[in-house]
Amino acid sequence: MIHAVIINPRAGGGRALKRMLTLKRECPEAFDSIPWLEAETVSEAALFLHQLPSASRVLVAGGDGTVNRLLASVISNSHQLALMPLGSGNDLARSLGLNRLSARQCLDIARGQSVRCIDTGQVWLNQSQHYFVSSLCAGFDAAICQRVQLAPKRLKGFGRYLYATLTALARLEAWDIKVSAADLVVHEGMALFASTLNTPSFGAGMPAAPHARIDDGALDVIAAGSFSRLGALAMLPAC
Repeated sequence: MIHAVIINPRAGGGRALKRMLTLKRECPEAFDSIPWLEAETVSEAALFLHQLPSASRVLVAGGDGTVNRLLASVISNSHQLALMPLGSGNDLARSLGLNRLSARQCLDIARGQSVRCIDTGQVWLNQSQHYFVSSLCAGFDAAICQRVQLAPKRLKGFGRYLYATLTALARLEAWDIKVSAADLVVHEGMALFASTLNTPSFGAGMPAAPHARIDDGALDVIAAGSFSRLGALAMLPAC
């Protein structure tokens, strides 16, 4: 059963909150007497999670970004995370097979008995520890993710990523990147981007690492060398 609900009210351009309020009216028995938070900040959500009993099952309504921001608090309190995929990216939901399901079907799964263990990535930045469950990007990919947040609100899902991609492409640059895995240098030098993936796709469904699995105990790495704008544009459909 679900013990609490956290909603990112800005996820999916506001779609997450609207859909969850509708679902609450349609299925009141699923949400009666459980705490419900429309989290405006990460710190607010973290405090909410710390106040729940350990090992609570928390339904999170949002996308990959929402999940990543809550992972540290979920893990530190041994909570179970149930996902209502209502964000812009939803690549974790794709790898879990939730993206093709209705909200009610996702709710049924969240309330069910089945529990699945998946891998998480860990990164240190400015002496702070962060977690991710889908992908960690550097270079062109990171520039796209940054621009997704600035995309017009009328654009949803893949449309936001397409807008961000074309905007980043107009200001294309390469970065000096070193990539190593198990003490082996995979790439060193100028590159368009490098990504560590836990899911087969990233960027709202772009296939990038078809062999990646979320429960195989390993992360996949892809690196792209320097590209011209034309070369990068030609590469995008292959991603």
